[in-house]
Amino acid sequence: MKEAIILLNMGGPNNLREVEMFLTNMFNDPAIIRTKSALLRRFIAGIITLSRAEKSQEIYRQIGGKSPIVDLTTSLVTKLQAAVGDEVIVDFVMRYTPPMAKEVIEKLKKSGVQKVYLIPLFPQYSTTTTASSLDDFEDTSRRVGWFPIMVEIKHFFTNDKYNTLLLTLIKETLADNNPNDFELIFSAHGLPQKIVDSGDPYQRHVSAHVELLKDKFHNEGIYFRGVHLAYQSKVGPMKWLDPSLESMLKSLNTKKVIIVPIAFTIDNSETNYELSMEYAEIAHELGFSDYRVCKCPNDHPVFVDVLKELYEKMK
Repeated sequence: MKEAIILLNMGGPNNLREVEMFLTNMFNDPAIIRTKSALLRRFIAGIITLSRAEKSQEIYRQIGGKSPIVDLTTSLVTKLQAAVGDEVIVDFVMRYTPPMAKEVIEKLKKSGVQKVYLIPLFPQYSTTTTASSLDDFEDTSRRVGWFPIMVEIKHFFTNDKYNTLLLTLIKETLADNNPNDFELIFSAHGLPQKIVDSGDPYQRHVSAHVELLKDKFHNEGIYFRGVHLAYQSKVGPMKWLDPSLESMLKSLNTKKVIIVPIAFTIDNSETNYELSMEYAEIAHELGFSDYRVCKCPNDHPVFVDVLKELYEKMK
């Protein structure tokens, strides 16, 4: 039986022309704009896209004219393919920008793939990310008449090898400095409170993940001045998860901080611009003398091993 491993992520513009596509597709997602009327959703998506397109293009212009997510994921796929061998196809699908589900599924169907392992690249489960990506892949498969056996993973924040990698990346960011001189903030992408109140487990997963990592710090004798959880990327006037990253920065007396993007596995505009530029400027205005952002796992060899391990456990 011919098999494939498919990595799923939200995507990002491959060039400035795709910024409008990215925004339109994201805000047309029923998991993001939760209205029963598709017509109303398209109207809302059009208004948001119109109001944000120019500003978003400027953001991507400042980080190289595109999101780094596709190039980094391509490298990750290449390394995972080498790790698992040629008997299984490894590819990836982005939710809002190419390569999207239809393109990849048609390729898999033509290749005769009969069983597919779906690994969303989100450590914690959310209906807005994990479920949206899985549902889109499955719905698209049905529409093109392809019905393979599908095996899914919903989250992997409890994976010890993954958490060891995060600890390694944090220590690399700390370098030779004393951890007790630094505050550590785990920054997660925010969600509207009403989505969490409706049963989305994301906040619980993120909080549990932070506790797991704190245990790993203590087991290695690493003690930061403080370890905190905050949320970024709030959009619109409704109530979102708190505390916000900005309010957390304002609350700290120690003016040295390391930010860890706990909800992302691949660097993107939220890490390379929002955290590394926008919040760096806020931190500077607040008098921080040292502001550092930890890199995501990206195509790190250990992350490749993690994905291989997840695949092998799914078999």
